[in-house]
Amino acid sequence: MANTITVRAEFRADIGKAATRRLRRFTGKVPGILYGGDRDPQPLSLEQRELARFMQDEAFFSQVLELKVGDVGQQAVLRDLQRHPANDRVIHVDFMRVRDDAPLNIRVPLHFLGEDHCVGVRQGGGSLSHNLIEVEISSLPADLPEYIEVDVTDLDVGDSVHLSDITLPPGVTLVALGQGQDHDLPVVSVIPPRGGSGDEEEMEEAEEEPSAEEDSEED
Repeated sequence: MANTITVRAEFRADIGKAATRRLRRFTGKVPGILYGGDRDPQPLSLEQRELARFMQDEAFFSQVLELKVGDVGQQAVLRDLQRHPANDRVIHVDFMRVRDDAPLNIRVPLHFLGEDHCVGVRQGGGSLSHNLIEVEISSLPADLPEYIEVDVTDLDVGDSVHLSDITLPPGVTLVALGQGQDHDLPVVSVIPPRGGSGDEEEMEEAEEEPSAEEDSEED
């Protein structure tokens, strides 16, 4: 697991649309909420600048955080960010409490290894096509990886890595694979270059097929 990110917040008693609007406009803070577990939802507020800094780190979106209010800290994960439709500024944030003994479903990023040495790119002239850049996993909080690695070094032109090909850390499963074989999606592929062997074969086949005009002349 990555180093734990500590997020400082304050409980807020003033709730409602007007209150959250005042909070954002006059204090530079972002309203939020903490929910889950066996406790009631708790309204929060966070510093806008600190939140913006956390958002530069991909681990903020996929790791168990320490949400600290005063001197009391508790484990939580980021569940949702609401943004302003015009300027993309964060206007609300949701956190969910985490239990050590309860499996957690969360999306984690994929890190692709060997892209500079991929056989299909260096020798075959192809290019990598990334179909997925993150996956939803299920694991206990203690087993949650910071990211999942996908090695593309040995991929040749036309090859793909599917979800079922990914090597997962112990205690981690892919949610999609539990939904059936139809959900075993391609993650990354090496596509042939334009004018490559695949295109040449199609052109040759097209040339071998007689045109409608040639058929009429033969008749």
